[in-house]
Amino acid sequence: MDEEEIPGTWRLVDHGDIILSPTPTKSPNDPLNWSWPRKYWHAILVCFLAGLTAATSNDAGSASTGQNEELGISYGSENTGAGILFVTIGVATYVLSPSSWLYGRRITYLICLVSGLVGAIWFAKVENASDSIWNQLFVGASEACAEANVQLSLTDLFYEHQLGRVIGFYVAATSIGTYLGPLIASYVADSPLGWRWIGWLAVIIGAATIVICYFTLEETVFERPPEDATPIIHCTNKTEEDPELARKEADGTAVGPMNSNSNTGSDIAPDVTELEDKPKSYWQRIAIITPASNLKGTGFKQYVSRLYHTLRLFTFPAILFSGIQWGAQDAWLSFYLTLEEDNWIEGPWYYGDAAVGIMEVPCIIGAVIGCFYGGYLSDIFVLWAARRNGGMREAEQRLWFLIPCAFISTAGMLLFGLGTGHGWSWPVPYVGLAFIGFGWGCVGDLSMTYAAECYSSCVLEGMACISFINNIIACIFTFCAEPWLDHGVNSTFIALGVLDFAIIMLTLPMIYWGKSCRKWTNQRYITFLEMRDSI
Repeated sequence: MDEEEIPGTWRLVDHGDIILSPTPTKSPNDPLNWSWPRKYWHAILVCFLAGLTAATSNDAGSASTGQNEELGISYGSENTGAGILFVTIGVATYVLSPSSWLYGRRITYLICLVSGLVGAIWFAKVENASDSIWNQLFVGASEACAEANVQLSLTDLFYEHQLGRVIGFYVAATSIGTYLGPLIASYVADSPLGWRWIGWLAVIIGAATIVICYFTLEETVFERPPEDATPIIHCTNKTEEDPELARKEADGTAVGPMNSNSNTGSDIAPDVTELEDKPKSYWQRIAIITPASNLKGTGFKQYVSRLYHTLRLFTFPAILFSGIQWGAQDAWLSFYLTLEEDNWIEGPWYYGDAAVGIMEVPCIIGAVIGCFYGGYLSDIFVLWAARRNGGMREAEQRLWFLIPCAFISTAGMLLFGLGTGHGWSWPVPYVGLAFIGFGWGCVGDLSMTYAAECYSSCVLEGMACISFINNIIACIFTFCAEPWLDHGVNSTFIALGVLDFAIIMLTLPMIYWGKSCRKWTNQRYITFLEMRDSI
């Protein structure tokens, strides 16, 4: 088999130049050709959606004390609601996945935002245990757009060699939302406004977001010609002759959209795909539905067929690996958030809701650093590795960055868990939380980027499968958290530390056998794409 026919293996560098993939076109409707302000506004919006839905999906715990005191709702009901939340995220992401191909990206975002608005209103008007559980059904469905659609939108806008940093922005936004949501919610619950305003605040922000997205979030669907019908496009800078361009190439700024507004410092070779059409009007760019060219009628039969067809990806090792890695980080989240909310309100700390919320700050700091490490720095590393490999890029090159993360993340679990068990205060448990946050951001970024690079033509379906796997794992561990912690905080976090280390270190066999797995799935991958595109 030709090396360049293996999914996840491609020529990244040729004669000192970065090869652009996907191949750009001359079309003004190609998102790769958008001006930088237009492109980054879209990226900021979809990343904000990821952060917002992550925040609203993790703020319910901050209202648990108020709900218990005012309405007598048990903490067990909160755990049940969290389980419903995780299952709904995974299922909704999978069920909604065909809509982005058949009806455009925008419709999925708008459906999920409306679902989040319904969930927030219900949350604000909770009166009994049933309400506190089932509002999470709508809240969970709202996050479905952030689990796969955001990654797809980002791959519409940027080249493959920039995937690490752009998915890093997504994971950073998700991380900030995951940790900032409980922080803000805890202050609201502790204020005179009361816990119900956690929901009302989400309603206000959610409604404003719907309006902004309706009028400014553009459709990024673009039917690109087959790669085998297009010439290879190079970034035409010569790094040997110009050190400044070498620096730009390293950080990705030497490759940009093909338009006069580009300020990247280099031009794209003129032999681009001869695909030119008229720019879409504003109302076409913000249409609620952009039907696919192969849509038949309402597309219902195609929708169901694509749902069934996506199940094939659950047998791809890179998808399973990424789902397990990200799922483990979601699972640990239930344990340390539960520990903060249950243990730190007692002695020797006697924290209030606001003080517990402040404990998310080191997690945010760690997660942002982890995303920078797993995104921007890993992009630089893989460019260097490709140059040493004769210009060839292998998806597993990025995975080496996970090895240090295994030690840092495990150390964080032990420092925070044992620090809590022994009653330690600042700084050890907080350092532990920063290390945990680093693991969250780093593992999320690297594992999802790896899956996207292995199977770049089915990012949406792959991310939907990863979401389903990781949320099912998170759901299982959510119901284990309370009983496990009741048997001892120290022993629980020692066990979690061992599990965390073992799961991240699955990276070693994936580095060794990953390419063989990609070769093994190559024909099934091709068959998957052919069948999907014929539906």
